[in-house]
Amino acid sequence: MADIETTTVSEDGYACTSQVGDFDLQIDATDETGPNPNAALVATYASCYLPAFRVGGSQRGEDDLGKVQIDASAELDDDDLASIAFDVHVEADLDDETAADIAERAEGICHVHSALREGLHAEISVYPGAF
Repeated sequence: MADIETTTVSEDGYACTSQVGDFDLQIDATDETGPNPNAALVATYASCYLPAFRVGGSQRGEDDLGKVQIDASAELDDDDLASIAFDVHVEADLDDETAADIAERAEGICHVHSALREGLHAEISVYPGAF
């Protein structure tokens, strides 16, 4: 038996709804009824990286990072993702070495990061004391 199972249905057009556990995820290639697949991938990547960043912080003894926010951006080449960037804003006032170490640890923890081809790994900038 698979660890993850989803069902994706499109009744008409380019929109589809995926059943993921108890949740419905709506994706629309035309951005009319939901985010397009590239935008959904970037948001999923950020949603995976953020808790991985917190785990990386815990591994470095930084258990109280406070608010963490990722502003993600991506560049397209035609319709394909060409690059992704994360600006990680952290409430805690981390020194540059600690911030870089936590960011690197988070890359190893984030499953989406591991699943992407190397050329699409996010360029990550961390901004401590941002809030």
